[in-house]
Amino acid sequence: MGNNVVAPENTAERVALWRALHAQIDAAPHVMDDLIGFKLLAPDDSWRQRPDMSPEFTRMFRAAIVARARFIDDLVIEQSDRGVGQYVILGAGLDSFAQRLPDVAGKLQVFEVDQAGPQQWKQQRLIELGYGTPEWLHFVPVDFEAGESWLERLAAMGFDKTRAAVVASTGVSLYLSREATADSLRQIATLAPGSTLAMTYIQPVELCDPEELPGREASERGARANGTPFISFYSPADMTALALECGFKEAGCVSGVELTARYFVGRADELRPGNSEGILVAKT
Repeated sequence: MGNNVVAPENTAERVALWRALHAQIDAAPHVMDDLIGFKLLAPDDSWRQRPDMSPEFTRMFRAAIVARARFIDDLVIEQSDRGVGQYVILGAGLDSFAQRLPDVAGKLQVFEVDQAGPQQWKQQRLIELGYGTPEWLHFVPVDFEAGESWLERLAAMGFDKTRAAVVASTGVSLYLSREATADSLRQIATLAPGSTLAMTYIQPVELCDPEELPGREASERGARANGTPFISFYSPADMTALALECGFKEAGCVSGVELTARYFVGRADELRPGNSEGILVAKT
């Protein structure tokens, strides 16, 4: 692989493996079946022995990961049916929308925004595995740390700012300062009327379910040890208010409780996400 190619970040790898764990060990029906990130990573046979892959410890985490991905899939499909033709994935990591749902994605212009090194790694692996990179799938390398504008890079790659889009940002806001998140929200709020943002956020620990606290504390410890501490927490009211302050016309939040009602009812194994993470849905 080329000199600038670097493997995905730990967080992107973990999300892909938790999606695979859901497909491999949880009972059907699966909230989503996604082994594509797993195939890209091709981990050795010992991957399930990792402490962060323990079936019991990761139950609520993997449920939350597949629930948010399914929710965003459903949102993109709904907006596509309404005529929205662009989908932007900020911090795309090992997202597999384009490979999992090619019939939907092929009607859209899909833009994956990420750091150049991991993005090149992903492109090469997609080619090696035979998925290729169709003309409607655009990889948009952005050096966030150097202050590059992802919106300017998007436009350079063919994004049409005059047409509505869906924008997804998952697992990012917890690592950013409130100011950095507000800056992103203000930029997204300038997109064409009819655009929709889906962005995950982490709630303060006092708003979490008691049973998810041990896992939450362990994940925070791990994030600090990896040099990527959780730094920003929002209540639903706080997140909604911030989105409206930043220029969105409408905003509201979807909780873990609502995701459970939508995707996990009637399961014999009682799998469900916790309430640690919510999803902001905001419209221009």
